[in-house]
Amino acid sequence: MALEESQEQNQLHFLIIPMGSPGHYIPTIDMAKLLAQHGVRVTIVTTPVNALRFGSILDQAIESGLPICFLEFSFPYKEFGIPEGCESIDDLPSLGLASALMQAYRSLQTQIEQYIEKLDPRPNCMLADTFLLWPGDTAKKFQIPIVIFDGMNCFTLMCNHVLHLSKVYESVGDSELFVLPGLPDRIELTRSQLPFTFSSTIKGMSDYNEKLRVSESEAFGVVVNSFEELEQGYVDKYQQEKGDNVWCIGPLSLCHKDESEKVQRGNKSSVNKNDCLKWLDSQEKGSVMYACLGSVSRIEPAQLIELALALESSKRPFIWVVRAGHKTEKIEKWIDEEGFEERTKDRALLIHGWAPQLLVLSHPAIGGFLTHCGWNSTLEGVCAGVPMVTWPQFQEQFYNEKLVVQVLRTGVSVGAQKTSGLLVDEDKPGELVKSEAFLKALEIVMEEGKEGEERRKRAKELSKIANTSIEVGGSSHRNMTRLIEDIKKLSKK
Repeated sequence: MALEESQEQNQLHFLIIPMGSPGHYIPTIDMAKLLAQHGVRVTIVTTPVNALRFGSILDQAIESGLPICFLEFSFPYKEFGIPEGCESIDDLPSLGLASALMQAYRSLQTQIEQYIEKLDPRPNCMLADTFLLWPGDTAKKFQIPIVIFDGMNCFTLMCNHVLHLSKVYESVGDSELFVLPGLPDRIELTRSQLPFTFSSTIKGMSDYNEKLRVSESEAFGVVVNSFEELEQGYVDKYQQEKGDNVWCIGPLSLCHKDESEKVQRGNKSSVNKNDCLKWLDSQEKGSVMYACLGSVSRIEPAQLIELALALESSKRPFIWVVRAGHKTEKIEKWIDEEGFEERTKDRALLIHGWAPQLLVLSHPAIGGFLTHCGWNSTLEGVCAGVPMVTWPQFQEQFYNEKLVVQVLRTGVSVGAQKTSGLLVDEDKPGELVKSEAFLKALEIVMEEGKEGEERRKRAKELSKIANTSIEVGGSSHRNMTRLIEDIKKLSKK
């Protein structure tokens, strides 16, 4: 027993604090598993609904003896006017409650500090989501090194960095193209395609931005869900800006090898795994278009109808994940009244709710992925070696589109021109992308010609590199080892 105790004393302990949103929670859970596989003891701060929803994927890992545990705190719904059971941003009836959700999470700080106070020894490192500001204060209070987890990529981080320094977007109109200065590629955007953090109309945004920058500059370093070979020029640039303490340890989704884990990741799937696989097995290799628009999808029913008509007109097999937040009922009504599911049943699978995305994308029948360009989905598309049809909605998704279409050259844009304004006013109708634009991009991605073949070849090569990067000797495996060694050295000091 004495030996076990001494081993536990010597074992590094990371306290991980995720943000209450699937796009942030899911890769954080993946990262916890990866750290534990490298011998680190991991404690994940969570709440009851999130522990059930996101934590179940780690059941097998914990049963196999990986040192992972959950630190669960009850969630203060009433105090912040949040409906009971809503502990993640995609569960909120309105995105107007997102700020209240963040404040509710912040209120857990006292309890977390009481937990740390009682620990001996204290955690060797706190690893917190980049959008949470308070963990930095807690880390300072207990003199624990803090590492920020950025669920995006170095391309996005560099775009944000050069925009902040140059302020080049301030002197142009909303729809006027401008070049982002100082990047390895010529990247052009319009002001209306920028993340809401650059909006001058959202109250308190510049203040929050400044706090984010201070928080990042005071942290020991930044962990990024990417791999170096995917965006080497941008990794190099970002490391020049931040010093050596930038660790690209992704793609984090690749830590799940088991089929049952792939199905469970993120939420309980809305489709039976065997039915889904049986349908995919019945399709020809590379023939299916998979359309899924992310966990926070609140797209207007009128816009989803345009997408549905394009998928139908393509005459190709497709899987469509039908989600529209609190407006889902309206699109479901259209599907039902128009007989859309019945009309397309010979070549379509509609998934109403949550899809087992990793399982679907890795199937040989998938030939294209129509995505909203959230970073998790984009990276999963890269890992699967599937060309993409890009339809960015908001936040950094227009950056990701530029990376896929222009830098990696594995995607085709539907031509969206501006963010949807989703996080500001979700009931304000955004730009309408017509079915013809979707159809054109779908056809280009699925075409048989030389251009299509080269795009598929590039996508497959990136997939191989992604999978190699997490193996022993790969760039992400080396970076994970380096992160652990860096924290060990810091702990000894």
